[in-house]
Amino acid sequence: MKHLDRDLKKLTEQIQDLGRRVETALEKSIQAYLARDMVTARNVVEGDKAIDLLEVDVEEDCLKILALHQPVAADLRYVVTVLKVNNDLERIGDLAANVAGRTIALADLGEAQAPTTLLLMSRISLDMVQKSLQALVKPDTSLAKQVLEEDQRLDELHRRNMREFIQAMADEPGRVPLVSQHLSVSRYLERIGDQATNIAEDVIFLVDGEVVRHRESI
Repeated sequence: MKHLDRDLKKLTEQIQDLGRRVETALEKSIQAYLARDMVTARNVVEGDKAIDLLEVDVEEDCLKILALHQPVAADLRYVVTVLKVNNDLERIGDLAANVAGRTIALADLGEAQAPTTLLLMSRISLDMVQKSLQALVKPDTSLAKQVLEEDQRLDELHRRNMREFIQAMADEPGRVPLVSQHLSVSRYLERIGDQATNIAEDVIFLVDGEVVRHRESI
């Protein structure tokens, strides 16, 4: 096996490991938010450090491959894609930790049940991350395009939350601390969807060489 092939194989294993860790962190943070599970929420926050360290390792290995092997064509496109996906995954990990942080804050406010729209947003955002990672591993542009379509629905739900939550805070000022926490969760879930969309767009670039970012639709 050539040195480049060996290093690319290692890089693939690393980015898949990071993807699994981030997916698990997001799943646990959502479970903690919906169940008000403080133990799990704190574990997610503490576990984000390990994700950050792995993200740095992947970035360093990408840069080493670029410097030492100077890959071209498909290999170059793959390394560039991994470098971009690596950053997106680290951001999803951060946002999962943020959701867990809001869960801890909500426990102090005594709220026991999440709004229905946030339950739906949680399911969609997790599904988007899972599909984007599956699309990367296969790779599969049809799955990637499903993620792009789901992002529109997630954005609309967040806009709806903003309208309703802001109105609720205006109508009942005493609930501002509580409602603002839910609004933050909505914003984090919407951003998670954005990061998953970035990964899906990178998969399309990897497979087809087509840049779809900034386009209105696929």
